[in-house]
Amino acid sequence: MTRKMIKVADGKGITIIGPATVGGIKPGCFKIGNTGGMMDNILASKLHRPGCVAYVSRSGGMSNELNNIISRATNGVYEGVAIGGDRYPGTTFMDHLLRYQQEPDVKMMVLLGEVGGVEEYEVCKALKSGQITKPIVAWCIGTCAKMFTSEVQFGHAGACANSDQETAVAKNRALSEAGAYVPDTFDNLGKTIQGVYEDLVEQGDIIPLPELPPPAVPMDYSWARELGLIRKPASFMTSICDERGQELLYAGTPITTVIKEELGIGGVLGLLWFQRRLPLYAGHFLEMVLMVTADHGPAVSGAHNTIVCARAGKDLVSSLVSGLLTIGDRFGGALDAAAKLFSEAYDSGMIPMEFVNSMRKKGQLIMGIGHRVKSINNPDMRVQILKEYVKEHFPATPVLDYALAVEKITTSKKPNLILNVDGLIGAAVVDLLRCSGCFTAEEAQEYIEIGALNGLFVLGRTIGFIGHYLDQKRLKQGLYRHPWDDISYILPEAMMEEA
Repeated sequence: MTRKMIKVADGKGITIIGPATVGGIKPGCFKIGNTGGMMDNILASKLHRPGCVAYVSRSGGMSNELNNIISRATNGVYEGVAIGGDRYPGTTFMDHLLRYQQEPDVKMMVLLGEVGGVEEYEVCKALKSGQITKPIVAWCIGTCAKMFTSEVQFGHAGACANSDQETAVAKNRALSEAGAYVPDTFDNLGKTIQGVYEDLVEQGDIIPLPELPPPAVPMDYSWARELGLIRKPASFMTSICDERGQELLYAGTPITTVIKEELGIGGVLGLLWFQRRLPLYAGHFLEMVLMVTADHGPAVSGAHNTIVCARAGKDLVSSLVSGLLTIGDRFGGALDAAAKLFSEAYDSGMIPMEFVNSMRKKGQLIMGIGHRVKSINNPDMRVQILKEYVKEHFPATPVLDYALAVEKITTSKKPNLILNVDGLIGAAVVDLLRCSGCFTAEEAQEYIEIGALNGLFVLGRTIGFIGHYLDQKRLKQGLYRHPWDDISYILPEAMMEEA
């Protein structure tokens, strides 16, 4: 299966490391798989920045040993790959050594082979032919196999000598004869690497750079927990409030400050939703939004569902949730949609006429435009009040101005295609997020995308739905007569259709 995969990869120009491997590492750049181990080992082996030595190893475990040896003997690893101990690895020693040969920052190479296979002889040919000219330190592990009287399998699928040519001793001898630096034993591998490195430094081929201390790295959480240095608290954590100290904190602001400085509901929204104190005009605007979105009658679907549940004897929470769960694309939701439409059109540089025409060609409605009852001749007072406040107090209103320019075009076609309350709130909140100076451009966009605007609608309608619940409970208990009782409490047919 691996040979089939290699053939497909070669046809696509793709390099496979493995399949049986811990991966590879390019210090200061990236690592593949588990090479290098935990962060403390990466720092200890200087794998946080590149050196000038590149290695290729069959064994993954021994590749980590090479990281350690090379870091002590030289200025560190430039790149290291473990090709794996399979009989047919995805890449060979030569594939990587030839890459290293072409890399100017690699000054010397290290090869760590093992008993089994004949790939090392290809390296010998490359050394003799001059295909590889950079100094290479080589060693094949498994020389102890000669001490056994029978054939030995050393764990890896390919780590078994099927002939004298595949023994570690024979391959080490061939590599030495071809011009590689081969130590007498594995114990002397580090000394050999250091000797070649120091010769290159003396010749001026390598100019060591001053070692800069790496930044301090916190201990790995799992390791610290295993050592008993830390414990995970059993409670849920949140970043918006904290009551563990002397008094409740909203985004770091003591509740006494919230009360004494009269931040109001708008100020609390700023702390709990946006984790910062908003300007007074912004808090007041959010309160106005809650006021105008609290309700607009029993016929809309959310209020209707709350009323039905209340009439059916359901409790407050069940009735409220019934109404809230109705909020979606057809009821509510227009705040987010309008904010995204207007802000994206404005950001794209599209003039209002182009925007209107493009939406018409797509056959899509412009969310935030249009009203069943109100029109340019019968304006919605909620829109008028909010617009006047925004124009007077906001530092800039580019998106709202864009939406109003769109309104001029749509109302010229049909008088009821006005900028409705959802559209105005959506555009105004975008301007608030972008122009108040409290948010970065990225933060402003994130709040638009995650539904913060629709949260205002949900919060406002919660007030109205609870009102409907209490109203129905009092009616059902006969505490008072509703003015509508005289005409029977049946919704008009047109309102039922909308609901």
